Amino acid sequence: MKKTLCFTLLIITHSFYGQAKVAKKPEYVIVIENEIGSMEQLEKYANEGYLKTMNKGVKEKERNQLAEKFGEIIGEKEFIITVTLYTEKEKIENLKTEKSKVVAEQNVKKEVEYILNINDKAKDFVLKLIDGTEVKLSDLKGKIVLVNFWATWCSPCLMEFYDIPSKIIEPFKNNDFVFLAISIGETKEKVIERVQKLKKDGIDFNFGIDPDKNIWNEYATKSIPKNFLIDQNGIIKFVSTGNEKRNLENIANEIRKLLLQ
Repeated sequence: MKKTLCFTLLIITHSFYGQAKVAKKPEYVIVIENEIGSMEQLEKYANEGYLKTMNKGVKEKERNQLAEKFGEIIGEKEFIITVTLYTEKEKIENLKTEKSKVVAEQNVKKEVEYILNINDKAKDFVLKLIDGTEVKLSDLKGKIVLVNFWATWCSPCLMEFYDIPSKIIEPFKNNDFVFLAISIGETKEKVIERVQKLKKDGIDFNFGIDPDKNIWNEYATKSIPKNFLIDQNGIIKFVSTGNEKRNLENIANEIRKLLLQ
């Protein structure tokens, strides 16, 4: 049993020491009313109340149509942002509607993002990695564990992955630290397809799958990416949602604090 556990932990930590140089982080391509736009334009329209819809990611067919029109600037479908704008008349009507919504939402309790929170004991789970091996969370007691919930269609999740090697993996590769990236609600085949692309860019984590969302449903709801930082005793010490600007720096600072304990 001890030999099996040691072998499993060896597999878990192997990718931390074998990180290749990560390729340049992808950039979003912004298409505003069927024309290529910039982030500055998008922010201006949003601030002025003209933003009608904004979708991150498109279908393959739409991506190919955009590529025919705009050429090489169009990258992968997950990193395309499509935007539609209000007319002046629509903008005025929308402002009236938004004011009514704000009043109504003040009386509605915000849906809970987290099932488990800071200082809760992490729920144990067995995670199947895409290489066929399994990791049991309770077997990692004594180590700091960062659990990341993601999906192949989630562009903020993928963007976050490009920064994790430099901001999380490299700084703590020689410590008792384990990173587990758990894809939720997707098949092993779907995840492997995306992981193969990520590995070509030098991103090689402990990728696991949660196709029926059994693990996810014990930890959180709503949006991803979500990160849960678990200490050496299996207690959750930090949680986050989204890929905000300083999110990974904040996680790294929390890991350092735990290492000093």
